[in-house]
Amino acid sequence: METKTSRKTLIDGSKLMIEALVRAGADTFVGYPITPSNWMYRYGKQRFPQFYAAPDEITTFQWMAGMSAAGRLPVTSSAFPGIALMVESINMAYAMELPLVVIITQRLGPSTGSATTGAQGDLSLLNGIISGGYPVPVFSPSNFEDAWELSAKAVETAVKFRSPVFLLTSKEMVMYQKSFDLSKLKPINKIDRPEPEIEGEYLPYKADDSLVPPFLPLGNDEHLVRITASTHDEAANIRKNDPEALANTKRLRDKFIKRIDELTIYDLDNQEGANDLIVTWGITADAARDALQYLRKQGKKVDLLVVKSLLPVAPVIYDIIDRYDNIVIAEENLTGQYKEILFGTRPVKHIKQVNKIGNMIHPKEIIDTVLQA
Repeated sequence: METKTSRKTLIDGSKLMIEALVRAGADTFVGYPITPSNWMYRYGKQRFPQFYAAPDEITTFQWMAGMSAAGRLPVTSSAFPGIALMVESINMAYAMELPLVVIITQRLGPSTGSATTGAQGDLSLLNGIISGGYPVPVFSPSNFEDAWELSAKAVETAVKFRSPVFLLTSKEMVMYQKSFDLSKLKPINKIDRPEPEIEGEYLPYKADDSLVPPFLPLGNDEHLVRITASTHDEAANIRKNDPEALANTKRLRDKFIKRIDELTIYDLDNQEGANDLIVTWGITADAARDALQYLRKQGKKVDLLVVKSLLPVAPVIYDIIDRYDNIVIAEENLTGQYKEILFGTRPVKHIKQVNKIGNMIHPKEIIDTVLQA
């Protein structure tokens, strides 16, 4: 029932994400327009304190790296073709430990028209986007509330871990409007970025127990600031097989793996006695929720796990999955990319898959698979 405090409006996920990013403290949008991230570009121009229209995707990310190094907190949005062009620059920013946020609107291929049909096809790219297999945080909203909250979480994570962070969404999430009650949205506080107190020489890559070094922007009035993407020691001096430099490189992985609980977000809708579990992420969660509701009305005991922090994979995801006899993993791609990240390409007898390209997954496809498990 609608209450007096209800604030219903027609809105799309792009507007929610851009607004949340700005409120959380992101202050610069750099973009090159690409389908289906067009609305991000438009709203970014309207809402961010600074907006830069880049001539191409490579320039986009190079500008972002420069902005981040100078103390700004930049955001961009793109799709697979744009991300493919940014890969080298993403690796550079990752090694430099520059905080920034990248939104990816998933589609089927590097073109318009039918190739933009909804698909969850870019997760495997992000799983291996950093040379050497180092993890990068990837969040994926499953509804409008997630679009709001995970955008703020992405900003927080970028600052807290000094890292690029990805928001993996879909055309259906960010381009289609629907009636939504804005009163459901939680308040977002701006992420605090106090300048660290440095005694003596500033070592830009010397970390404490948090495994994240203190960040000072280039042009600091009191300290010499060096930033480099080459293998380096704590002072940012370029080194190769130096033990300090190698330890610093290993830390790039450890800061996420050893603090994985701070990155882990999921919803588990469970009931006592269920032996069947549906696992999904992103836009397919809508179909999975409808399937869950139908199955329970029919007396079937089944649970639903919606994973919102996809990478790095948290141990708790395995802990949850291991509780069930039958697993159905639903995702809108042909191979089952999240399933392959979790379990590899080898078939697992008690794990069934619902995969599709060209059209969105229908709840009935999930229902039928659960009943056949």
